[in-house]
Amino acid sequence: MTTAREIMTAGAECVGAQESVLDAARKMTELGVGALPICGTDNRLKGVLTDRDIVVKVLGKGKDPAGCTAGELAQGEAVTIGADDDADEILRTMSSHKVRRLPVIDGHDLVGMVALADVARALPDPKVGDLLEVLSSD
Repeated sequence: MTTAREIMTAGAECVGAQESVLDAARKMTELGVGALPICGTDNRLKGVLTDRDIVVKVLGKGKDPAGCTAGELAQGEAVTIGADDDADEILRTMSSHKVRRLPVIDGHDLVGMVALADVARALPDPKVGDLLEVLSSD
């Protein structure tokens, strides 16, 4: 069975919890990504910051992206997947938490990210279709 390690994009870069949302947006632009894991000063994963978070929770509410931190947008414990978890677990986790991107961890170390596009490339169409249906519903 296909594992997260096999389909993930390796080498995910973090945005520090104390970095500004503006700096995070610049990093997303430089890397060409729509999400960044948020890491604390202890190098532990605190959450994931998405481009949508920036638009809805910062810009849409009239906040200054230079004045708020990535860590302020981290919501509770981050939803993750283990590097050796199989594709069915990836599908279950994305579906149950309604997320399109999952940080991949090996022990406590962040080793990559699995995005919906990675899943679509790696798995059979019916399974991907089912996941898309769940993620698209309210």
